[in-house]
Order: sequence, then structure tokens, then C-alpha cells
Amino acid sequence: MPAFSLRPLALSCLAVVALGACQRQAPEPAVTASPAPQQPPAEAAYAAAHAGDYARVALKADLSRFDERTRRMIAKLVEASDVMNAIYWKQSWDGDREQLLARAPDAPTRELVEVNFGPWDRLNEDTPFIAGVGPRPAGGPFYPVDMGKQEFESAALPDKTSNYTLLRRGTDGKLVTVPYHQAYRLELERAAALLRDASALSADKTFASYLTMRADALLSDNFRPSDMAWMDMKSNPVDVVIGPIETYEDQLFGYKAAYEGLVLVKDVEWSEKLARFAKLLPVLQKGLPVDSKYKAETPGSNADLNAYQVVYYGGNANVGAKTIAINLPNDEEVQLKKGTRRLQLENVMKAKFDAILTPIAQQLIVQDQLKHVTFDAFFEDVMFHEVAHGLGIKKTLDGKGTVDEALKEYASSFEEGKADILGLYMIDALSQQGELDKTKLMDGYVTFLAGILRSVRFGASDAHGKANMVRFNFFAEQGAFSRDADGRYRVDFEKMRSAMNALSAKLLTIQGDGDYAGAKRMTETMGVIKPELAADLARLKDAKIPIDIRFDQGLEVLGLSQYATPKTP
Repeated sequence: MPAFSLRPLALSCLAVVALGACQRQAPEPAVTASPAPQQPPAEAAYAAAHAGDYARVALKADLSRFDERTRRMIAKLVEASDVMNAIYWKQSWDGDREQLLARAPDAPTRELVEVNFGPWDRLNEDTPFIAGVGPRPAGGPFYPVDMGKQEFESAALPDKTSNYTLLRRGTDGKLVTVPYHQAYRLELERAAALLRDASALSADKTFASYLTMRADALLSDNFRPSDMAWMDMKSNPVDVVIGPIETYEDQLFGYKAAYEGLVLVKDVEWSEKLARFAKLLPVLQKGLPVDSKYKAETPGSNADLNAYQVVYYGGNANVGAKTIAINLPNDEEVQLKKGTRRLQLENVMKAKFDAILTPIAQQLIVQDQLKHVTFDAFFEDVMFHEVAHGLGIKKTLDGKGTVDEALKEYASSFEEGKADILGLYMIDALSQQGELDKTKLMDGYVTFLAGILRSVRFGASDAHGKANMVRFNFFAEQGAFSRDADGRYRVDFEKMRSAMNALSAKLLTIQGDGDYAGAKRMTETMGVIKPELAADLARLKDAKIPIDIRFDQGLEVLGLSQYATPKTP
């Protein structure tokens, strides 16, 4: 996309006026005219146009049930997660942060830079909004900007595909790898020290041990032992997800993980209600609507499903569309041995339902089906999306490696698409089995469609948005919904159920076959917003419905500023 440039156009117009004056043969009477209004820089105009993209939410929870020692521990975890912001800046913008902020013409544009951890709008197809900035590099700062895929593939570097290495050029110009724990050592040493301080304050011995192990992992890049320990924790009322976690940021290969930190407080009552669903995974795996060879793996059933209030988002977790649920660890070996943990972030989920999903449904869902858009159904859609990450297949049928390795840059969007559609499959199957209220099954389907209309607004640069566009277009082709003359959508229950099964089989087959070409073809043909949908989404913008949320957060918001670690000179 060309750099913004309004001022040169204005100068060229002045040049034309000046040339006309030189060609006059005789003086003419002076004409008094009002000066033309000065146009704001394009960056400022962009920031003003997108000022309503985020709804502001205060990120807090009731901490009154915790004693002072535990509140001090929570403060240490928030500070450790805040360190992830500094590392993530280095992973998202290959330059000096302060110099980039200085290029912003006004406060709203600087704020947009801060929200996006760089000059590309994460909610608008990574559109650059600072003058002179080109498209966002697919590989970001993880790889040399001049490195092509062929050079990477031919490089004899055994750890080049590691989630925890950077690719750089050596003195001879050839590619070399740099481990994360070396590249970000100063920040990681501070985060590790804060985790150890938190460990000393923890009343839960297993959580204290985990924090120490995670601190060690940050300084070694050996995360599997702490991931295993995290899976075994059951009693801790406070939790933290910290380190290089998701690989969405690497759009070149999908290998490199970005740093994030989330601090969570467990909702014990809700968690007890959710606990039984994780145990049903092996049975649900057998019932998947696909050939038996694509469901031969046995998912771990030792996983747990819990609800949390989030009190802090840091780093990659706090950019663009904010996650409302977590399914971790991502390590396939840990998943096969231990399963995964599914964490439902209910306070953030409720904020998105109230501020975004409900207004979208009022604009785009037919009136007689609006009653089926409910928070309980939204909660189930999100919850079973996370549970469904444990279903399907992790290793390709040819025995050559994992699905992630085979699908490369398409792995994330296909995994998100699989989890979305199998989450709906689970709601349907559990309703038929009497585990869920069958009379509310239509709520799940209509809310699911409203959820697609919410998520496609994230755009093609986001793995979740891309997965939702594929699903929307597939459902449209299958007649799963219709669009009324007034631009509102109506679910056809039976056709949507049929489309759900067909898409489940298609995605699972591509994953199991490690079909990179098929994943590429499907993404390029179906992962696009077509004109009719674009027009409908424009109506949401005209109605000033936010795309996502942003947080007012930190120790002061939580009432914990008295526990802040003193700054070292």
C-alpha cells in the first residue's frame, strides 16, 4: 500500500496556481478569498476514522477473598506479564518504539500505534497508518527482511523451525539462529525474577513450584517440563499464562511464538459446572463425522475446563482481537500425554457479548431469531471451541510430522477453523445425548452465526478472522443460512447441521493428509470477504459498533499499586 501523502497533492495544486499567475498579460483586480481549510495529515484522519473500533473495558475482578500475601503475589504476576509487552514490541516492530511514536502526528495516532504494537492496524487487514510505512512483513522481525522461503528451506540449521529461535544473518551473510533466551535476556531475567518472587508468596505449593519452573524455562527456552507441571495443577485459585505461546504473528511459516502474559483468577462455582465436559472427549472423538483414520488418535481426558476472571493481558495477548478463551499447551507431545486445559475468560466474554455481539445481532439477524442469541449460547460456543482443539488429529497420516509442520502458515487458521466447527458439532452431539438442554440447541446455531459475523470483522490478517471467513463462505454455498431482502440473516437449522458435518470432514481431512496445497487453495478461494458481506459489515461500522475491546488495566485499576516493585535506578 502506498505511503500516505496529502501534502504533496496540495503543493502541486499551489504550483498550478502559481504558473497561471506568471502567464497573465495584465494585472487584474485583487480578489479576496477565504483561505482553504488545512487538511489534517492522512494518519490523523485514519486514527479519527477508527477511533470507535475498540470499546474500552476496565479489567478488574473482586480480589477481596484473597489475603494480603496473595494480593502481593498477584501484583508480582501482573508485573511479570507487563514485561512481555517490551519483548513483544521487539517481535512486532523491527525498529525503535519511541522513534515510531514520534512519527505519529497527534495523540490519537500515537494511541493507535500503542494499541497495535506498531504501525499496522490489526483490526483492518494490517493496514499501515504511519506515513512511509509499507505492508507488514509476513515474517515480521523473526526473520531477515530479505530472506525468502527458498533460502530458509535450504539452510542447514536444525533449530530453524523451533518456536523459540530468531533467524539472523551472520558476519558471512548466511543465516544463523539466535535462541530467544539470548535475544531477550535482559527482559527475561526481570520476568523470571518476578515469577520467583511470586512463587515465594504462593500458598499453593504446586503453583509455587510451577512458577519456579516457568522462570527457569524463560531463561532456557525449555518449556515442556513447566507445561507438564501446569497440566497437573488443579487447586490453585490464581493462574498465569506467560512466555512465547502462540505462532499467529509469524505469517511466513507459522513457526515462531510471540510472548504474552495473562493473569487469571479462578471462578470456582462456574468451573465446577464445566468440569464434566473434558471427560467426554474420547467418546466425542469417536463420533466425529469423518473417516475413522482421521480420528484414530485418542485425546487426553485428564484435561480440565475452568472459568476465570482475567486481571491482566500483556504482550501478544493484548494486540488486535482479544482472546476470550484459552486452550493450552500448544506442545503436541504434552497434548498427547496430558491433554490440554481450557480456560474460559468469562468477564472478557461478557464484555464482548454486551458491547459487540448483541448490537451486531440486532443489525444482522432476522427479528424472529433474535431471541436465540443468548450469552449462555455464546459461552458454550466459545467453551466448546476450546475443548474441540483437543479433537481431531495432531500428526499427519504419512508419519512425517505434525499437522502444524505440514500446513505451515495455514496451520493456525485451519486449527482455529477446526475448533470452531467441531465446537458446534460438540454442542449438537451433547444436546442429542441429553448432556445439554436440547430445547436450546437453536440458540447455539443462531448465536454461532452471529459469532461468525462478529469474528469476520477481524480481517484476513487474523487467524480467527480468516477461519471465520472460510466457514461463512462454506455455509453460504451449502445454504446453511439465507439473507433476507433487508440484509438480515436467517439460520436454516437442518442445512446448517449438514454443512457443519461436511466442513468438519473437509478440515480434518486436510489436516490429517498434511495437505498444504489444499489448505492454500481453500484459504485463497474461501478466506475472503465478498462484496455482499462487506456491505453488511459496513452497516455495522455506520452503526458505530466496535470491532473489539481494549483494556484499562494494571495495578492501579486492580487496587494493588501499593504492592508495586520499586523501580531500580
